[in-house]
Amino acid sequence: MLPDLGLWELAVLCCLREEPMHPYEVQRVLSERKKDEVLALKKGSLYHAINRLQRAELIEPLETSRSGRRPERTTYRITEAGEAELTRSLREFIAHLRPEPSEFTASLNFLVYLQPAQAAVELEARTTELEQQIASLDVALRLLTPRIGRINVIETEYARAMRQAELVWVRQVLEDLSAKRFTWDLDAILEAVRAARARMRQSSPATTRKHVRPPRSSRRE
Repeated sequence: MLPDLGLWELAVLCCLREEPMHPYEVQRVLSERKKDEVLALKKGSLYHAINRLQRAELIEPLETSRSGRRPERTTYRITEAGEAELTRSLREFIAHLRPEPSEFTASLNFLVYLQPAQAAVELEARTTELEQQIASLDVALRLLTPRIGRINVIETEYARAMRQAELVWVRQVLEDLSAKRFTWDLDAILEAVRAARARMRQSSPATTRKHVRPPRSSRRE
């Protein structure tokens, strides 16, 4: 058994839970359902997931067929162990928090290296993009929910909620920057950091010099 399923393995099991498919069908289904928003739809990742699932006996080959000059395609089906693992892993994903680092979260670690005015300009630009994305997601939810049901767009609803929460937070930061409740002096911070490093270098033990032997005389005494 796999100790932990990744999103690719989970996606493959979900597709095969519907019916047996070959890898191309799995990729097509995920693409048609816009799952490429959470998965990088690359053939290499898909086949790697299928190989891992097969080795763990969570899926098994059903048949191999060929159509015309196309390469052979192996159709897979989920096993009973695969169904049990799908349920277990999905419950784990839903119930427990997992680290989900983002470029924005990482970049906030280095916000100090911008001047407050520069940070405000870029955060303002981010609010514009967030507003556009929220509007786009609202359109999608309004059109799709009546047609395919809320359960099939629940991830879009969640994405919309996350962007709305981020927009509220970014606007608050901008308000604090504008009112000078939140500010910093980059030059002063860099000066303090350099001074601290200089003190550390001065207090560290001097590098021990290696004893260098004098060159031997070419003449024996």
